[in-house]
Amino acid sequence: MSVSNASDMEISTFFLIGIPGTEYAHIWVSILMCLIYLFAILGNCTIIFFIKTEASVREPMYYFLSMLAFSDLGQCISSLPAILRIFLFNATGISSDTCFAQEFFIHGFSAIESSVLLIKSVDCFVDIYNTLRYTSILTSARVIRIGLVFGENILLVFPFPFILKRLKFCNKSLLSHSYCLDQDVMKLACSDNKANIIYGFFVALTTMLDLVCISVSYRLILKIVLGITSHKSRLKVLNTCISHICAVLIFYVPIITLAVIHCFAKNAFPIIRVIIADTFLLVSPLMNPIVYSVKNQQSRNQIMGKLCEKQV
Repeated sequence: MSVSNASDMEISTFFLIGIPGTEYAHIWVSILMCLIYLFAILGNCTIIFFIKTEASVREPMYYFLSMLAFSDLGQCISSLPAILRIFLFNATGISSDTCFAQEFFIHGFSAIESSVLLIKSVDCFVDIYNTLRYTSILTSARVIRIGLVFGENILLVFPFPFILKRLKFCNKSLLSHSYCLDQDVMKLACSDNKANIIYGFFVALTTMLDLVCISVSYRLILKIVLGITSHKSRLKVLNTCISHICAVLIFYVPIITLAVIHCFAKNAFPIIRVIIADTFLLVSPLMNPIVYSVKNQQSRNQIMGKLCEKQV
């Protein structure tokens, strides 16, 4: 009887993992992680501050860029405490409530970022298709309304913590990532998790729908570009979308790869799974400010001018 009761004891603490095989180098990994988080947070805060204080950038493109920076900042802050605790102090334990909250914020900010990338693809299409009417079509008020509507996608992940809370966790407590993800947590349940699987699949489909819509936007953009006779003009038009294409690839490639591994390659080496998951969470917030600043000359010049002005 006592053995049965022990095996049925409900678990209230999960254990995260670092990068398998690198335990001896955790101090160096923690330094790298700290630098990545530092540059990601500084980069996105700089973009938000610049757009908020610079009157000359009251354009739709910059509003969308600030939304992207906000979602990246949210992802960083959501995962920062757990990941640094692992690599700095080897503290892998995390309470179930904290885990569910972290999972909600990570999935929520990811949903916002996916929506923003979709909005920016439409923004690129409108800019190329009807340049002369661009500012009249995407007014500031309309951009804010669009942002609020798509920002409501966070409501899709709102039920995640509650449907996880109803599950019972008995025997397994070791997660396979450095932070909490819904698909990772629910597979540890010893009670029926069919509702979680169905709802998780529904949310994943909405994210993939964003990617499909982005693909349609770029198909229309490519059709317009191919209709331009001048080779130089074609390159100029395509160059306006390069930074957004890079942001889409940086965001979606790790997500799709991680989903494929979870579904079809469950026996893959743990280190591969962890690195891809950390790439999804760290590379996008780090690279987006760099990509948009480097590829957009106007943004780069104005940010540098603002920084130089502050120094003077």
